[in-house]
Amino acid sequence: MHEHTATFRFYAELNDFLPPERRQRTFAYAFLGKPAIKDAIEALGIPHTEVDLILVNGTSVGFDWSLREGDRVAVYPVFESLDIGPVVRVRDRPLRATRFILDVHLGKLARLLRLLGFDTLYRNDYEDAEIVAIAGAEQRIVLTRDVGLLKHKAVTHGYWVRATDPLAQAREVIARFDLADHVSPYRRCLRCNGELKRVDKAAVISQVPPHVAEEQNAYLRCTGCGRVYWRGSHFHRLEARIAEMLSLPAQTGA
Repeated sequence: MHEHTATFRFYAELNDFLPPERRQRTFAYAFLGKPAIKDAIEALGIPHTEVDLILVNGTSVGFDWSLREGDRVAVYPVFESLDIGPVVRVRDRPLRATRFILDVHLGKLARLLRLLGFDTLYRNDYEDAEIVAIAGAEQRIVLTRDVGLLKHKAVTHGYWVRATDPLAQAREVIARFDLADHVSPYRRCLRCNGELKRVDKAAVISQVPPHVAEEQNAYLRCTGCGRVYWRGSHFHRLEARIAEMLSLPAQTGA
């Protein structure tokens, strides 16, 4: 079978997946037959979930486009917060009811996203197939440190988290999905992701220490695991953590 050649150029953060000699430049790609452009992109190491716009010879195409001899391919990342106009995006519009599912490497990030109020599923024993199935059934964005997970054809929305520090990861996710205006702290249980609801003091007084009952009158209870929350000595530490994730100055006072 005759070998063909096309040229590729990847833009912005898609270069993170490429070896140094292919970053920020046009390079040749050799192939056989007429592969779908999605297959060629993933063969080059780019998960399809990271791609939102493909231009071939200046025209936008979908993932099923058959790559041909001499094609000039430009590939762009997902534009979560930009209007890129009347072109053929390779996926539906970005998810706005932002829900996440995280792989086993991102437990600390899961707690931070829950602190910010985002619906975030996490277990330390998730199998990849389970993550993929849940993400599809519940329209969740997959966050992972495993590039291979994002190459699964059933994953439509996902992101490879670059940072390794949990706070840096949280800032990265907030910026990547343009979430700063959607933060609503203290809506999710840090332990199980259940929704937090206000509850009368009388309903939870048996579950809190006596000194807390004397000092606090406002309580939240998780509708999932039943854990009770109140403004304790830890509250200002949480406020500082939230401010740090949002890159804002920490608030002081009650």
